[in-house]
Amino acid sequence: MTERPWDDIPGTILFDARQSRAGFHLNQFCMSLMKADNRTAFKADERAYLDRWPMTEAQKNAVLDRDWNGMLALGGNIYFTSKIAATDGLSFQQIAAIMSGVTQPEYAAMMLAGGRSIVGNRSRKEQARG
Repeated sequence: MTERPWDDIPGTILFDARQSRAGFHLNQFCMSLMKADNRTAFKADERAYLDRWPMTEAQKNAVLDRDWNGMLALGGNIYFTSKIAATDGLSFQQIAAIMSGVTQPEYAAMMLAGGRSIVGNRSRKEQARG
């Protein structure tokens, strides 16, 4: 698989054509949660509902585990995967905090202060150079 320039940035998953293809069915599942009947069916038996979709086992497990970063790595789009969070009663800010490894108040404070620090989040090539 060809490396892309942004693959060098730790924690960066760009939703590009490659990710879109990989996550097509995962994202379609997520969008199905826009309908109340589908949310009800999903919450009643999550695995059975997921098995209606031709997703990979890794994608299904990421959903079941609510592995938000894992879903993105497997082709999920944050705006689509947030439909799962909404089904669970979580806000976008709550899942962003989980994905960032901090509490929701810490996440809010970080964003109000200008976002995540560049320290430790620079390209791997830049980090190697010091």
